Amino acid sequence: MAKEQPVTLGDSSECVDELIRRVGKNITLGLPLGLGKPVRFVNALYQRAKNDSSIQLHIVTALSLTAPGGSSSLEKRFMGPFVERLYGRIPELEYARDVVRQTLPDNVKVSEFFFKAGSFLHNETQQRNYVCTNYTHAVRDLMALGVNVVGQMVAPAPGPEQQGYVSLSCNPDLTLDLIPLLRDKEKAGTPVAIVAEANSHLPYMGNDAAVERSSFDIVLEHQASDYPLFSAPQMSVSPEDHLIGFYASALLKDGGTLQVGIGSLGAALVHSAILRHVDNDHWNKVFDHLGIARKFPVVNEYGGTDTFTEGLYGCSEMMVDGFIYLMEAGVLSREVFDHADLQTLINRGDLPQGVSLDTLDVLRREQLIDSPLRARDVEWLCRYGIFHSGVEFKGGRLRIGEQSLEPDLDSEEARQAIASLALGARLTGGIVLHGGFYVGPEQFYQRLRDLSPKDRQRICLTSVNYINHLYDHPFGNQRLKVAQRVHSRFVNSAMMYTLNGAGVSDGLDDGRVVSGVGGQYNFVAMAHELPGARSILTLRSTRSSGGKILSNIVFSYGHCTIPRHLRDIVVTEYGIADLRGQSDEQVYLRLIRIADSRFQQDLLKQAQKAGKVDAAFRLPPEWCNNTPEAIQAAIRAAGDKEVFPPFPFGRDFTDEELRLGKALKTLKAATATRRGKLSTLWHAVKAKDNEGRYQSLLERMSLDQPKGLKAKLDQRLVIHGLNLTDTPTDTGNTNA
Repeated sequence: MAKEQPVTLGDSSECVDELIRRVGKNITLGLPLGLGKPVRFVNALYQRAKNDSSIQLHIVTALSLTAPGGSSSLEKRFMGPFVERLYGRIPELEYARDVVRQTLPDNVKVSEFFFKAGSFLHNETQQRNYVCTNYTHAVRDLMALGVNVVGQMVAPAPGPEQQGYVSLSCNPDLTLDLIPLLRDKEKAGTPVAIVAEANSHLPYMGNDAAVERSSFDIVLEHQASDYPLFSAPQMSVSPEDHLIGFYASALLKDGGTLQVGIGSLGAALVHSAILRHVDNDHWNKVFDHLGIARKFPVVNEYGGTDTFTEGLYGCSEMMVDGFIYLMEAGVLSREVFDHADLQTLINRGDLPQGVSLDTLDVLRREQLIDSPLRARDVEWLCRYGIFHSGVEFKGGRLRIGEQSLEPDLDSEEARQAIASLALGARLTGGIVLHGGFYVGPEQFYQRLRDLSPKDRQRICLTSVNYINHLYDHPFGNQRLKVAQRVHSRFVNSAMMYTLNGAGVSDGLDDGRVVSGVGGQYNFVAMAHELPGARSILTLRSTRSSGGKILSNIVFSYGHCTIPRHLRDIVVTEYGIADLRGQSDEQVYLRLIRIADSRFQQDLLKQAQKAGKVDAAFRLPPEWCNNTPEAIQAAIRAAGDKEVFPPFPFGRDFTDEELRLGKALKTLKAATATRRGKLSTLWHAVKAKDNEGRYQSLLERMSLDQPKGLKAKLDQRLVIHGLNLTDTPTDTGNTNA
């Protein structure tokens, strides 16, 4: 019996009418994390709820994306043209805007399980409505909250071969598991609605992400109003971030598995992994300069310094844009297969990618096929490219076009015939990356659209519950996951780390949520379960707050995301702390060793006062060179080549915007204290640009002809900031 086809409409308001007809006015709407929110449909539903107070709307989601703004007048002047350029054609997510402004109507509530980092620290409503959950528990908790509607942006079928399907593309992460649960709920008598909004700008991704159109109840399809995708601009990678990424790249094992998170620390790791592969000589110069093999011997057992000849396999809840660069560089090239026995044979080296009669002999020895071959054997062999697609099993024989072969592997004559007529060239159907969701810069989306069919097939966007833990899942059981995820390195960032080995990544000690747990806990726990796997938490050794430099390695903290019993590897710009299986004294000392030297002595005193470190211990001189100067020396260690650029994968800011951004950042740091504000204002009042050096930059800020006292002061502040950061040779007239 054919599945009922969805109601397809071209008007978002009509979709809301149909939704209310199906489920009524008490709506708990589940929306994907990040990019996959159906903006036209959600805006129409939210507007209907604002106009009709009898509608009770509860939106449950994560990471509601809004265009960046600015708090001060200077930041708003700076961001205005940038936001218009990147987001001017993208409709605003109206409920998210009202969440920021704290102007939601009483009949609408928004709960999120992951925030954009730091965005809601001062939003009491969202802090109260936050749902603390692991990513892998989000589906369970959505159902517990009574979700009866799911809305998702989907990619329409790009050609006749995909007719009848749409792609969940950027967000199969939760939806793949939600759909069957909602259908069960529907069978039990609760009205539900699953809504798709087609957007032709969304890259069509196949494999698990391709689902039947009939999976949905309502489809909004109006190509004329399709909008560009919300992009996350490329941010700069600091020297400190680059060194953190470099140390982490030395922990990657060829032939292994990689998970990496979003942000500049993830970008730094990807850049250094590519550098290790394509420019190994310069990579090794930095490696030797830092003395990594001697100082941090964990890399000798768990890492490597050579190129990635076997390649890496990616298994990451978030498909960051860096994975595409790793593919293009030939680093992300280790294919995994969805059959545990086959994968195990590949891991052992018993089954090379190239196909031969030896392949059949190995498979027979392992009792994966029989002789004579049966119909199911032939189907299985064709599935993985061991037999080419033209081979069929009919009447007890192999059929290849007009040819008919005996399927007896013990007959030399049959074997030679099979070798010449039936064998494929190499194993097919392998996957180099499993990901749960993606969001990134526009150039990343374009790269996904431009993927060749072969490369597109090697990427599988799938359920986050398949990726983020080892439990059995409909897409693969624990045995398969273990076989695929050899030598796993799960690399995630933290805000702070305590000397006793606890990681702080999602919140503050007063209970306020910075972001969310996401999948970090799952990956850390999985690293302790998988043979040969390691969890790597990366963090900058210091941060600036209130005009002061503070250590991110602290004696203790009143909140943790990763408990101390799951401590593993920690990386800062000053090195690697291997904590797994170590005594408390060693954990304290190894973390002090990679702390900024301005804080090491105080951390040691606290550890000794608590009785965790021998009172006679003194800091070795070699530990005490963790300084900004040492970072700069390491960045220059490659010698004749700049190997750590601030934007390794391109940028969205123009040259002028980079100069202005640097000046504004300097001003912000200078005015972090009351004394600093007074001093900055005093110098700004006297600042002038008589030679017109900054004319184009002032025009960019709409301050070339300021009107009013406030605008004139802003102009002087910009000039002062540029005087502090700029060089006379810069003209500011070149765009990126």
